[in-house]
Amino acid sequence: MAMRSANPALNKNTFASFSHAGTQSTTMTIEGTVNKTAILLACLMASAYYTWTQAANTSWWMIGGLAGFVLAIVTVFKKQWAPVTAPIYAICEGLFLGGLSLIFETHYRGIVLNAVILTFGTLAALLVAYRSGLIKVTENFKLGIVAATGAIFFLYFASFIMSFFGMSLTFLHNNSLLSIGISFVIVVVAALNLVLDFDFIEQGAAYGAPKFMEWYGAFGLMVTLIWLYIEILHLLSKLQSRR
Repeated sequence: MAMRSANPALNKNTFASFSHAGTQSTTMTIEGTVNKTAILLACLMASAYYTWTQAANTSWWMIGGLAGFVLAIVTVFKKQWAPVTAPIYAICEGLFLGGLSLIFETHYRGIVLNAVILTFGTLAALLVAYRSGLIKVTENFKLGIVAATGAIFFLYFASFIMSFFGMSLTFLHNNSLLSIGISFVIVVVAALNLVLDFDFIEQGAAYGAPKFMEWYGAFGLMVTLIWLYIEILHLLSKLQSRR
């Protein structure tokens, strides 16, 4: 079964080493993955609220961002650890997002609520579109999103490297119409990655992956949601700065 996702946590080799044997109580299910996703979201929101209310302490959200990155790498390579690492990852990312959101909110009043509403609204709309068959996950669709996602991360990586030499890709960060257009495209690509994640999780359940893969599938979905939320924050900040 060919499976592809632009999400580095959910790629075509994820289920390659697993057999189809097992019952519903011992294998991955869509309902189980949804429940695990809800748990991860609760962990993220709880820790985000903590750093949101600790305005004077910036160390927690920076530590959370670094720890979350490390845990994401560990989880990708040690999928069987996902029942433990995924919740800790969500907590760490919550610490990071709480602090990051507070910074944006300080400069642009109301931006965080709008970003949260748009993120979950996008998630709900795309889930309905996927389940209803309005969006067809064809191989060409997958290839297009994977290629676009790769190009975006290459662009970000180039910008990161250039920053060490005192240079920057200004069109990524200013509030010009070009920059806003690029941010909008990035938000669209991040959102469409959710569709690939839905399809991937559905195929994993049909494949009969082990039960711990519910945590891994939820983790992969969280990775995309976090990316989408950050990109929406970035886009909204550019729009508000032009007022």
